[in-house]
Amino acid sequence: MAETKKKSSSSNSSSSTETSDYLVNLVWVGAVAYALFLFLNNAYIIRLQAIEEFGPVIHEFDPYFNWRATQYLYENGYKKFFTWFDHKVWYPLGRPVGTTIYPGMQFTAVFLKNYVFGESMSLNDICCYIPAWFGVMATLLVGCIAYETSLSCNSGGTILGAVFAMGFMAVVPAHLMRSVGGGYDNESVAVTAMSLTFYLWVRSLRSGGEQYNYLYGILAGFAYFYMAAAWGGYIFVLNMVGAHAAFLVLIGRFSTNIYLSYSLFYVVGTLLAIQVPVVGWSPLKSLEQLGACAVFCGYQLLYYCEVMRKKNNLSRKQAWKLRIQVFSVAAVLGALFIIAVTPKGYFGPLSSRVRGLFVPHTKTGNPLVDSVAEHQAASQQAYWQYLHMLCFMAPIGFFVLLFRFGDSSCFLFVYAVAAYFFSHKMVRLILLAAPITSSLGGIAVGRIVSWSVGVLMGEDDKKEPKSGGKKKKKSSSSSESLPGFKAIRDGFAQASNSNEGKIVKTIAAVVMCGSLYMQATTFASYSWRISASLSNPSIILKGRTREGNIIKVDDYREAYWWLRDNTPEDARIMAWWDYGYQITGISNRTTIADGNTWNHEHIALLGKALTGSVEEGYQIARHLADYVLIWGGGGGDDLAKSPHLARIANSVYRDHCPGDVTCREFGFVDRQGTPSPMMERSFLYNLHSHKLKPGVEADPTKFQEVYRTKYGKVRIFKIIGVSRKSKNWVEENRSCDAGGWFCPGKYPPGLKEILDKKKDFAQLEDFNRGAKDDEYQKQYFENLNNPELARKRAQMKVESEMSSSEKTEAPKPKERKTLSDEEKIEIYGTWEDTADTTLMWQLVTNNAADDLERWLEQDPGAAWLRSADGRGPMWWAFESKHQDIVAILMKSGVPHTDKDKNGLSPVDLLKE
Repeated sequence: MAETKKKSSSSNSSSSTETSDYLVNLVWVGAVAYALFLFLNNAYIIRLQAIEEFGPVIHEFDPYFNWRATQYLYENGYKKFFTWFDHKVWYPLGRPVGTTIYPGMQFTAVFLKNYVFGESMSLNDICCYIPAWFGVMATLLVGCIAYETSLSCNSGGTILGAVFAMGFMAVVPAHLMRSVGGGYDNESVAVTAMSLTFYLWVRSLRSGGEQYNYLYGILAGFAYFYMAAAWGGYIFVLNMVGAHAAFLVLIGRFSTNIYLSYSLFYVVGTLLAIQVPVVGWSPLKSLEQLGACAVFCGYQLLYYCEVMRKKNNLSRKQAWKLRIQVFSVAAVLGALFIIAVTPKGYFGPLSSRVRGLFVPHTKTGNPLVDSVAEHQAASQQAYWQYLHMLCFMAPIGFFVLLFRFGDSSCFLFVYAVAAYFFSHKMVRLILLAAPITSSLGGIAVGRIVSWSVGVLMGEDDKKEPKSGGKKKKKSSSSSESLPGFKAIRDGFAQASNSNEGKIVKTIAAVVMCGSLYMQATTFASYSWRISASLSNPSIILKGRTREGNIIKVDDYREAYWWLRDNTPEDARIMAWWDYGYQITGISNRTTIADGNTWNHEHIALLGKALTGSVEEGYQIARHLADYVLIWGGGGGDDLAKSPHLARIANSVYRDHCPGDVTCREFGFVDRQGTPSPMMERSFLYNLHSHKLKPGVEADPTKFQEVYRTKYGKVRIFKIIGVSRKSKNWVEENRSCDAGGWFCPGKYPPGLKEILDKKKDFAQLEDFNRGAKDDEYQKQYFENLNNPELARKRAQMKVESEMSSSEKTEAPKPKERKTLSDEEKIEIYGTWEDTADTTLMWQLVTNNAADDLERWLEQDPGAAWLRSADGRGPMWWAFESKHQDIVAILMKSGVPHTDKDKNGLSPVDLLKE
């Protein structure tokens, strides 16, 4: 009877425990499901702020090109799309759009329009919502990556890590900056494609009893194909997978499953990627992509060696001997192939953007690329702005990862290192860091929360009795060699399991959960604020009147609508290249250049027209355009950008800023906006400041202002005396290929005199062309690396021009400044290396007598400068044997018998 009662009591207790565990699991699943819904819903809503505020409006510049291409694809079909030569852009040259665009996003939008939404949603609205939709999918995929790469952790930490990774990715500003509604740009789709490729790749590496995991490598190849069709960043994805595959070999984890996964990924992905016209054969020719190809070849050799090792039952020594022989033969054959094909121009060069990621400085040597703000190096402030709390949570996750180094999890290690390196070099690439920092941050938070919940629910105590048997024995034996460590570990375990220890763990768990909650709410609030600022489309601005009323400034679209409604259909619009996409997308008018940077020389010609003199600019404009569109109104208007325009022009037309490769003489001379003489003479300044600044008025025989927007942000001028002959010549002289669709235009003969002065810009990486411009590149980097020196040189030239102008207006000669003996002694007795001494050394050694005289007219004390070694201009003049410089310095009273710190006089250097 007692035994029956005891069994009944035990049975009831067991049933009660099972019910309790079931309820706890049910609550757990419900909480996870709710968190998933909450995060994915937030990912969608946070990206719709722009649409809710401004309606379904395309943002920025590039998205208007994407919209126009999508519209053409929808209306004309894919066959005409891939043979579309657009003569409304890059006038008079035109552009083959279908073969120079990554069309994945356009095809996605048209597919959704044709097969999902139909007439229920307009193509414009679909394009505006795509960033939000794909932002949600990217959020989900990042959670999948975090889950897959942390499977070796405890199950609770794995699931929570994935959930929190989604939470971070849902709102992290680094992703928001390219995925807000209306931001119809390639990256909004590409991040999702990248995340899908990475997830399928790590999924294919899952170890365990499951068979055919490597087949996920095929799916990863298809995802990579979509990535290659969507964005030029596919190169990063390819190299990331290749780098991870190589890393697995280095740490000794090469296996048949990994071999099959990577081989299938590379073969399928490459075969599909080369079908994209803009990609073509670059995966097998471009230096940026040959690394992954080398890994593929290496994998085939390794697998062959493994097959032979198993087949012939080779020893370790014999296996290594076989590998060395196989790889040596392969290396010789590879070297012979490279030697044979390199002279024929087989290998494509590194692009200037990619090359800029590997040079020690932050510039590429291309002033056009360097002028783009998002190509500059990332600062600590930028990381905090776009990643916020992930700046310290992601490193914690990275540290946790080091203790769980599986085939899949080490992918996050490789990804994290690469993403930090590249994002540090170019602020735009912080976008690539969004998935990895979200994954690592999610893993870190998941582990912390999992441990804290376990402590608070007493699960830590339940696990304690299970430590025994073989595990205990193994632990004991493994610790015999480290008795000190064993004692510390056992002492810590005993203390943590005591009543006091449990209280401390409970307090720690509460504190950590509370701290994470506060950090998370701060992060979420911050992300919503950042999203609100990112959701302001640059084409529509919000402003505040003097009365405090908030208004929407729609000047830019108003200007484009005016062009559409009030100019002939064949009207050509001259504007800086930033606005070309918007002009063609909204106005449907021909532009001189747009946001694509494929033709450096053409953009330089446009820059020369805008920043050259009025007459020079007019002579270019009348052969190329009918109207000139100017952005004004302060801020980042055309005048603020104009120094970059002048620099780009000078990279091709060296007479634009003679002797000044970075065109420092073009710009403002003070903070009050006083233009330098070169800027004041410019075509752009005269139109920008027309009747706005005293004495500035565009020549009425050349220009007529035909439209000014409500708030003065845009002004449109009609060009008087347009060359109809040049316009007709361009229309009649397009040369088509045998296919009949590739019909590039030519410059009209009226521009021959100007075009003859150009020097095609030679990139540092253009080794196939054999073109070099070492002197230009040397001076360019010298000026960028020593901006103070370049600024001083430009300032001397500007002041000289301004003083010459003043002398013309007032013939009365200006007395030259003189120095007292005390001032000379003070300057002469100061030995230090400064920008002035460097500039003086360059002027003297280059025998720039005229520049030196202009400097001494403005600052006679410069003749008495001395560097840290005690030498000054007189020493350098004698050493260089430049008698004209010596005569100028002697005229200023500089002695030639004094000694430097080594006891040498200028005359002694002459004897040497």
